[in-house]
Amino acid sequence: MNGNQSIDEETKKILLGFQRDEITEHRIYKRLSDLERGKNRDVLLRISEDELRHYNIWRAYTQTEVHPDDLKVTAYLAIARLFGITFATKLMEKGEEMAQASYANTIRELPEGETIIAEENEHENELIGLIDEERLNYVGSMVLGLSDALVELTGTIAGLTFALQNSDMVGLAALITGIAASLSMASSEYLSQKSEGGSKDPFRASLYTGVAYVITVMLLVFPYFTFGDIYASLAVSLLNAFLIIVFFTFFVSVTKDQPFKRRLVEMVAITFGVAAISFAIGLALRAVFGLEV
Repeated sequence: MNGNQSIDEETKKILLGFQRDEITEHRIYKRLSDLERGKNRDVLLRISEDELRHYNIWRAYTQTEVHPDDLKVTAYLAIARLFGITFATKLMEKGEEMAQASYANTIRELPEGETIIAEENEHENELIGLIDEERLNYVGSMVLGLSDALVELTGTIAGLTFALQNSDMVGLAALITGIAASLSMASSEYLSQKSEGGSKDPFRASLYTGVAYVITVMLLVFPYFTFGDIYASLAVSLLNAFLIIVFFTFFVSVTKDQPFKRRLVEMVAITFGVAAISFAIGLALRAVFGLEV
């Protein structure tokens, strides 16, 4: 390491930013390791040590101590508790990659720069891939429950809205339908995993499917028990469906390193396409049968 190499003020400013990122991420990984046991704890500690080593390299150039961003530490710890360690760490590393890309030329001019970039982009990503997190083993089951609930229930709600024209009745009918469907989907996932004889526990797979389905049902149905206007309820329900799709697509794209935009467009098109067809069916049935509620 050539810490005595002189650097200009602009480079020093950039390196101080990286220093703060490195010491902050060192603190985050260290705190996360305290929450884990076994292999996961060892992996997180290794990444934490890498971040501290990178911090010390930049400090040798800037000759300046930098404190971690406590707000960022708190935020990522909260994200890890809510959505899992893999999601939190991969999200954090993506942010660091974007920052490095902006100043890649500046970093590469320094003797250790190329090595640090390689470690950040390859070594640490490999280590994160070693983290064994139960919920990620059942992402497929969660996707099954969530996507089926979105497609089926948005269509059902849309059709009932035009057919019944009554918020309470639409909400009650959709809730009954949703809960019954969630039990059916959970049972189907249990039997599917049981027959396949794979590595997944059938009960856990069915639980993840059912819970994802029920949560989606609740978010889609509650507007009908909150708003008096039937069309306002429908609008909020569809908005909730869109937000669920955006969040879960983002979650899967981060944790599974999959393309975000293509999956988002596909899911939105399917969900709202079914809803639009159901609008038309509900309106047609109401006209044909002369239904008034």
